[in-house]
Amino acid sequence: MLKHSNVAAGIDPISQRTGSSVSDANLMFEFLLGGVEIDQDNNIVLLDKEMASMRPGRAFLSQINDNIPRSLSSMVQMVNTLSGEKRRPLTQAQFESLVLSLVYSAHQAWHQERKEEQEAWGGVLLQLANITVHELRGNYLFSNA
Repeated sequence: MLKHSNVAAGIDPISQRTGSSVSDANLMFEFLLGGVEIDQDNNIVLLDKEMASMRPGRAFLSQINDNIPRSLSSMVQMVNTLSGEKRRPLTQAQFESLVLSLVYSAHQAWHQERKEEQEAWGGVLLQLANITVHELRGNYLFSNA
């Protein structure tokens, strides 16, 4: 069982234990390019059934469905944890979780019907983008992250 706080912090306990992670950025991009949707249980589903049935596709789905916060409050908690002043650089697994959380937040922001929900997810999306930029180049795009 995953600890909720680890997921909200962007820590992938499965990857840390087994050493397995979806590390090939091209393959991850291919999965996303093939299309994803969120089912009624709030799980990510790959639209390309062939990719979804392959071992890397199953690993990708496991990583995103088991290790990415999917509620707005969990995403805000992740942002708060990652934007803490005294933190170490992210591990590869944490960075992958950050990027996947960014993609998930973009999807949620786009698909919200209520303006307030759309703005809330959009705010999280901007903060995750800011944290991603900070992780890549060492400083933020804007200072309110």
